[in-house]
Amino acid sequence: MNKDQFTGKLIVIVAPSGTGKSTMIKRLKKDYPTIVESVSFTTRPMRPGEIHGLSYFFISREEFIAKRDNNEFLEWAEVHGNFYGTSKAFVEQCLSEGKHVLFDLDVQGVDSMKLHFGDVANVIFIAPPSVEELEKRLRNRGTESTQIINLRITNAKKELLRKDDFDFFILNDDIENAYGRLKEITMEILRG
Repeated sequence: MNKDQFTGKLIVIVAPSGTGKSTMIKRLKKDYPTIVESVSFTTRPMRPGEIHGLSYFFISREEFIAKRDNNEFLEWAEVHGNFYGTSKAFVEQCLSEGKHVLFDLDVQGVDSMKLHFGDVANVIFIAPPSVEELEKRLRNRGTESTQIINLRITNAKKELLRKDDFDFFILNDDIENAYGRLKEITMEILRG
């Protein structure tokens, strides 16, 4: 892989669950319709409102392991007991065609992305105002069991220790201000 062949940009957003990441990504895609969102493969169950092939490619653990063992993923990780992975061929083709690709990854995925793409990957970390506020947001979503919420809080505490390791940082204490900052960063990356 020759990174010089890529004319597209990589925008990677990483944040603990419940930080407002999905809300901001939806708005960013609406404001920048030319940005392609990378659709990951996952073994987690589909949530209400999600669409196979648009939200994720939902596959079995066996299918995922076969793809992983065939080296089809750019990055993959096991998070909250489920596998997630990004198709290598899809991303490299988009970048070669000059398309800008948006990623929603966890910290493990970002580390793999940086290892593969280096400075081509522009990583934006979004943090909640506090762990307490994050827990409140997760409970108010009503989409996960108490056990899953507790696991997400434990993982969020570990992820927050890495908040200064990335290219950009946004504190989401106000969704409008945080989104405004995300747009500024996105414009800077696309111009760069």
